Amino acid sequence: MSSAPPYDLGELPAAYRRWRASELGRITDRIEEQLILDLIGPASGKRLLDVGCGDGVFSVRLAQAGADVTGLDLDPRGLAAARRRATEAGLTIVLAEGDAQSLPFADGAFDIVVAVTVLCFVPAPERAVREMARVLRPGGRLVIGELGRCSIWAAKRRIAGWLRAKTWRAARFRTAGELKQLTIKAGLLAETARGAVCYPSYGLCARWLSSLDRRVSRLTTFGAAFIALAASKPKPAAADHW
Repeated sequence: MSSAPPYDLGELPAAYRRWRASELGRITDRIEEQLILDLIGPASGKRLLDVGCGDGVFSVRLAQAGADVTGLDLDPRGLAAARRRATEAGLTIVLAEGDAQSLPFADGAFDIVVAVTVLCFVPAPERAVREMARVLRPGGRLVIGELGRCSIWAAKRRIAGWLRAKTWRAARFRTAGELKQLTIKAGLLAETARGAVCYPSYGLCARWLSSLDRRVSRLTTFGAAFIALAASKPKPAAADHW
């Protein structure tokens, strides 16, 4: 059975709508999405699991790229929104209700696992990453996108959590190094860490600075509001033949 999340599910659907309707949200989502897609690489024909799929934006985009997508989320309302999004796009996506810390899938079931802004909310992120590694086939790829700890955005979210927002009060933000350690502990090979969204969290700043973001974020993950990491699952060593 899925454990209760450490945040208020009631806050999320309205927050999704407000964010996606804002100029800042549209620009920021586009930049984060492109970074994740770059790290995933070619997805056509791949079995792909979107952990914490929410309202299905990534799931639909990856299905449009030709992936065989399964989306998992703890919130049935998010899954309902994802189902509507997939139907409107004329796509078939398998959607399952479940917990990232106990994935209801067989070992090695997927070629690619992606989790975007999931670990910052789960009580046991180490367990969640181990589960993602378990359902990944040998040679498969895990791509994690998380909210960066050392950024203006993180500071604002901490203040919001202290004042009123239950969602941000429970969230934990991480550095690229911390994300790397989570994947290493799960037996994966950490490969590429990239940052994105280096501008302040205001629509005017996003409009003026988003064109420079890709160049700036290639230099360092420090100051990035969003950090993505790609890791792979080692293939078993070939047995010796006598």
